[in-house]
Amino acid sequence: MASMAGVAAAVGNQLKRPARLQRSIAMADDAVISYVKAHEQENLTELFEFLRIPSVSAQPAKHGKDIERAASMLASMMRSAGVENVELVKTPGNAIVYGDWLHAGPNAPTVLLYGHYDVQPPEPLDLWTTPAFEPTLRDGRIYARGSTDDKGQVHAQIKAIEAHLKTTGKLPINVKFFYEGEEEVGSKNLDEAIEAHKQRLACDVVLISDTAQKGENDPAITYSLRGLIYFQVDVTGPNSDLHSGTWGGALANPNEALVQALAKVKDAKTGKVKIPGFYDNVKVTPAERAALKKSGMSEAALKKAMGITALWGEKGYTGSERTTLRPTFEINGIYGGYQGDGAKTVIPSHAHAKVSMRLVAGQDASKIQKNFVKFLKTQFLPGVDVKVTQLSQGYGAKVPLDHPAVQAAARALQQAYGKKPYYLAEGGSIPVVATFQKVLGVDTVLMGFGGHDENAHAPNEFFRVANYHRGTQAVARFFSEVAKERL
Repeated sequence: MASMAGVAAAVGNQLKRPARLQRSIAMADDAVISYVKAHEQENLTELFEFLRIPSVSAQPAKHGKDIERAASMLASMMRSAGVENVELVKTPGNAIVYGDWLHAGPNAPTVLLYGHYDVQPPEPLDLWTTPAFEPTLRDGRIYARGSTDDKGQVHAQIKAIEAHLKTTGKLPINVKFFYEGEEEVGSKNLDEAIEAHKQRLACDVVLISDTAQKGENDPAITYSLRGLIYFQVDVTGPNSDLHSGTWGGALANPNEALVQALAKVKDAKTGKVKIPGFYDNVKVTPAERAALKKSGMSEAALKKAMGITALWGEKGYTGSERTTLRPTFEINGIYGGYQGDGAKTVIPSHAHAKVSMRLVAGQDASKIQKNFVKFLKTQFLPGVDVKVTQLSQGYGAKVPLDHPAVQAAARALQQAYGKKPYYLAEGGSIPVVATFQKVLGVDTVLMGFGGHDENAHAPNEFFRVANYHRGTQAVARFFSEVAKERL
């Protein structure tokens, strides 16, 4: 990743673009933004109709037809906006909605828009103030399942396209759309679809609006995401539970063997993960640390948010850096033996654990998986059998802060919000970002307009109306700004 001086150079570089192009874009922008503002109520009405469709991908028996309706409506809205070649791309699961507009010419950048039209289950229903699929405007917020994750943000992208095409009859860039319907159930058919259509999806950069801002009025660009590997560890000892008085002391207790082995994965003094090769290619630059110092939570805020009295983790890094820019190893669940009321003195026949690792860009998930299994099995006491099963795997991803499209997004956000955006590193995962890097060879701009407090995946999910409108303007401006760049 380049230095902050490189970022400044990238910002200034766009000023060298042909003056005639910049003047033309600026004049068009005025009309485009005026169109967005004039159609705010109309846009909300259409969004509410989209939100009324219960496109819950986790409940196909109940909502399979609703998923189809949502995909069809999304395709219809894209066509109405002026998008061409719109179609529902079949997969073994839910359809992917594709479309494009490719008349800006071969020298103009091509941007691929990704998002999802499926939503989380609304349960528990009794915790909603108003029904999950009856969108309600209350206190400047749109309350509905999918409002912020991700229908509202997808709709903002489409309305930004419409504003350009309805006012100028053209876009300053080429665009392609790839909206899926299985994100909330793990995108199990997405990687295969991207691979199958990689020539059709060829682009210069991807734009995703499915992330959060720094605060209600603080725009942000997310530049780093962590990947994830998840394992089930099963330990088997005697062929049945044993009386601890009769047999205790003569064999390795599976519970004890498991906790001792897991404890050896991480150094108790430094917090470092001891799996061989775990930190290969893990880099945190001064520019990243400087950006995170501005946008990350303080030590006091972290402790307050988690309800703890002290932080602990990898030495040499702040709490915010550990939760975003550094890889981790965590025990997510552990169980074995008697767990009922009262006492039962047994040595359990078996013990189990769920463990995961958050990986950052540069780490080889497949290599780490192999090294972890080999390392862990050597840490167990004798006399037990150990089985390690990988349940999921996803890679981390990072986009350079001085990437021309990132800087175009920064200018667009500053124009829409009246302030410079923050640069955020997220501890969570959006696996498709790594897939786009691997299969298409392109980076992703993560420019979202939601908030961490907007109850995504929870009852009373909402999307702030002001940020829906500002987000639409920001995406429209991004198209104009990225047209000034050579990607």
